[in-house]
Amino acid sequence: MKFDVLTLFPQMFTPLRESIIGRAVEKKLIEINLIDIRDFSKDKHKKVDDTPYGGGAGMVMMPNVVYDAYKSVETENSKVIYMSPKGQTLNQKKVKELSHENHLIILCGHYEGIDQRVIDKIVDEEISIGDYVLTGGELPAMVLIDSVSRYIEGVLKADSIKEESFSDGLLEYPQYTRPELFEGVRVPEVLLSGNHQNIEKWRKENAIKVTSEKRPDLLQNKN
Repeated sequence: MKFDVLTLFPQMFTPLRESIIGRAVEKKLIEINLIDIRDFSKDKHKKVDDTPYGGGAGMVMMPNVVYDAYKSVETENSKVIYMSPKGQTLNQKKVKELSHENHLIILCGHYEGIDQRVIDKIVDEEISIGDYVLTGGELPAMVLIDSVSRYIEGVLKADSIKEESFSDGLLEYPQYTRPELFEGVRVPEVLLSGNHQNIEKWRKENAIKVTSEKRPDLLQNKN
């Protein structure tokens, strides 16, 4: 899987060099390229934005610099995602769907947004990570890369994603590890029993319980 990120602030993506995603890059399971949109400005001051037509607060990113940045990485199999609060809310189903793509170009907006003409010309999907507004698309882009990368073969063990939250429409059951006794509270006895059938039953029951307490809407959606 190849990710090309079009951004004004490539230095913000340093965290992706760490932990699981960093190791996946080192193993060449995924590729993350950061394209600085400012490099495509023909202005001597590297200007990439201007005031909006019709007036209003803030600045708007100009279409020509965004388009030239896009053309520098475009391929036949590219899918362009614009991280935008106006987009479809990201969920696990969408994450799995995107993990089957070969090449994602992720466009990060900033300021008051991007000229609509270039959005209409190059963007395949707009995706939001929630009903709130951030200062730019860089943090949402990192969320998208992290969530999608987890489904790329070899990045995680298959068992790690099989029973996690949202994979089957439920939140994940509680997890426990050593010590067996912590602050007077013991690990549930069934998890120490070695009876895999009973353990599986306990996990299913507790996944339903956790979901009903924290996200009852997920249970409604399953019915």
